[in-house]
Amino acid sequence: MQLLIMSDLSLYHRLASLRLSFRQRFGADPAIVVRAPGRANLLGGHTDYNEGFVLPVAIDRCVLLAAAPRADRRVILHALDLDDSTEFSLDELRPSPSQPWSNYQRGVAYFLEARGYRLLGMNGAFTSDVPIGSGLSSSAAVEVAAGFAFRALNELDIPLPDLALVCQQAEHEFAGVPCGIMDQFVSALGRRDHALLLDCRSLSYEHVPLPSDVRVVVCDTGVRRELAGSEYRLRRAQCEEAVRRLQKALPHIRALRDVSPEELEQHKDLLPEVVYRRARHVVREIARMGEAVAALRRGDVAAFGQAMKECHAGLRDDYEVSSQELEALVEAANEVEGCYGSRLTGAGFGGCIVSLVAADAVAEFERHVTQRYRAQTGREATVIVCVAEDGAGII
Repeated sequence: MQLLIMSDLSLYHRLASLRLSFRQRFGADPAIVVRAPGRANLLGGHTDYNEGFVLPVAIDRCVLLAAAPRADRRVILHALDLDDSTEFSLDELRPSPSQPWSNYQRGVAYFLEARGYRLLGMNGAFTSDVPIGSGLSSSAAVEVAAGFAFRALNELDIPLPDLALVCQQAEHEFAGVPCGIMDQFVSALGRRDHALLLDCRSLSYEHVPLPSDVRVVVCDTGVRRELAGSEYRLRRAQCEEAVRRLQKALPHIRALRDVSPEELEQHKDLLPEVVYRRARHVVREIARMGEAVAALRRGDVAAFGQAMKECHAGLRDDYEVSSQELEALVEAANEVEGCYGSRLTGAGFGGCIVSLVAADAVAEFERHVTQRYRAQTGREATVIVCVAEDGAGII
């Protein structure tokens, strides 16, 4: 079991408030409190469901879940931020149309049971400071927190990669979002001061140290991703269509991961124009990952930042998942000396950008970006200087 040590004062206050709420609701202290982080993806935009590579970091915005076991097979959950509660039986697990926020926990329980893990019931209360709809993967953090709570309370011997897959399946089938594995994986397996290089096909991974003199800075547009769900599904379908069409000339491929940039150009006549452009972004993004990670390892942050800029250009021009607000933030970020690169993070159409910024330039970065964004859009941007955190664990 991974035990986490608190070093953040705001986390301490959130924890104290959560414990008090749990005690008031259930009449006893929680047995455990789980922390599961959100994430920001430095590189690998929309490559995870194409069986490519991604490079996310777990961040110090997180879900906290206080929990205690029950003697029966009932689960009672209270969502502090929504001031709403739900109750369900582990013997009758199905999605809830009236309380969709609870489908993440219901789904995790369902797929743990489907793998043969017999669960006790649970009393739980949770809160999150991962902004919903921001592209920082609040849903995965909720799923992983639930998975860790069931794992700990039932003393389950389930490896963390398998737990991440359970959480992904919950999002697919109970929440209805056909996401890749990246979000759940890094929430479960992140490491402090490191990014996580994940092969989304084999699920092999390694932790890549981040230079000590750079910061991961997230800027929130304040615009929620209203189109992200439907457009995400469309982009995924277009990638699958590209594979089907390219298999006429490249029968060995099973995903865009298997297509080189040269092969795509050679056979682009097999694809409708829009499908070709979707594939072009993915194929180029997967191809640039190796050199970009090598640059990060040797401390060449400028070269890595250039890869982030190229990723964003592909997401904007070929994948068409940017927005006016995201573009305003990226443009302002790249104007700051000491900002190595910026790109939208998450599905797009709103939410956040992520930037790599020299530590001594962070104050100027925040000042310039917020002022330029306000002048261009009339909106206020929220700047979050992130710590690359450990993955989920028991506090």
